[in-house]
Amino acid sequence: MLLAPDGEVVVGQWVAGPAAEGLAFFGRKYDDLVVELDLTAARLSDGHTNAEQATLALTHVREAVTARAYVGDTSLLLTKISVLENAIEQAKVAQQAAKAAQKAAANAQRDALAVEAESLADSTNWKTTSERFASMIEEWKSLPRMDRSSEQEIWKRISAARAAFDKRRRSHFTEVESQRKDATSKKRELIASAEALANSTDWVNTSKKLRDLMQDWKNAPRTSKRDEDKLWKRFKAAQDAFYTNRIAVETAAEEELKINVPAKEALVVEAEAITVADNLKGAKQSLRSIQDRWDKAGDLPKTDRDRLERRLKKVEDAIRAEEANSWKRSNPESRARAESTAHAFADGLTKLQTQLESAKAAGKSSEVAKLEATIASTKALLDAASAAAKEFKA
Repeated sequence: MLLAPDGEVVVGQWVAGPAAEGLAFFGRKYDDLVVELDLTAARLSDGHTNAEQATLALTHVREAVTARAYVGDTSLLLTKISVLENAIEQAKVAQQAAKAAQKAAANAQRDALAVEAESLADSTNWKTTSERFASMIEEWKSLPRMDRSSEQEIWKRISAARAAFDKRRRSHFTEVESQRKDATSKKRELIASAEALANSTDWVNTSKKLRDLMQDWKNAPRTSKRDEDKLWKRFKAAQDAFYTNRIAVETAAEEELKINVPAKEALVVEAEAITVADNLKGAKQSLRSIQDRWDKAGDLPKTDRDRLERRLKKVEDAIRAEEANSWKRSNPESRARAESTAHAFADGLTKLQTQLESAKAAGKSSEVAKLEATIASTKALLDAASAAAKEFKA
């Protein structure tokens, strides 16, 4: 029997043994209910369970109290049930507040994603922005759910921004692809032109044409790196073929010209032996003879050309210089100017010497010193002018 607030209640029968054991059995059922209530209240308080799970435990205890298959203090159970009910209500309020805050935070995060998406709609950093839009979708999926209408409104903003970016991206790469096709076509034309010149033996004109083609290549737009490398290899191969042929021909020609080196070296030695000072006319005749034979001896290889031509030019310059000096010395006008200058210094020296004698006679020591210095300077100038006049031929 259970003594309940509403009177005695039969909780069951015990026929398995002594009455004390039966009483203990039904007492343990009561204890289990108390433990379940206390444990649920504690777990709810420290956050290890939620209001929904606590409500399930509370329902189980209520059903047990209604069934009254235990022996214990029913009033205490009812009090604990009431306390747990209040705790559950408070937990529900707290959970609802937390859920509302969580939704608000999620809403703010979703809105932030939308703002960022809209800021990226006009981006031209195609790869990075595409990756960011993809990661935004994953971030969106990881956020707590909110009301459907609000989510849809924000999602529409993100979707519109992404669609605008994708449209611009497709347009950009379509244009890039078109430009690459044009670049490929242009460079294939340049390759065809270069390959047509690869076997040319018109070294000068073809070299100029290849330089022009190279400039056109540099000015042409670039295609994809892979295609650019392949096209460049073909273009360069055509150029290399021409220049390799030219070098081979020039090398052979240079080899053939080496036969002319001994003869021209002998002519240079002969020219260097010409004496200019004593017989300018003979020197000029000898040089002309050497120059005629030089022209007939043929061209020189590059390795010897500058060396021998510099030596011959040195002789030519010496004869020209001597010829210029000879003309200068025989020029009547220059001779007359030189003699006039010498006479002027001589006349001036005579006057200074007369002035010196007068100053000495008058005892003007300071004037004497000045005149002596002036006379010394004038004598030096007279000597130089006289020497210059003597250089001219009569």
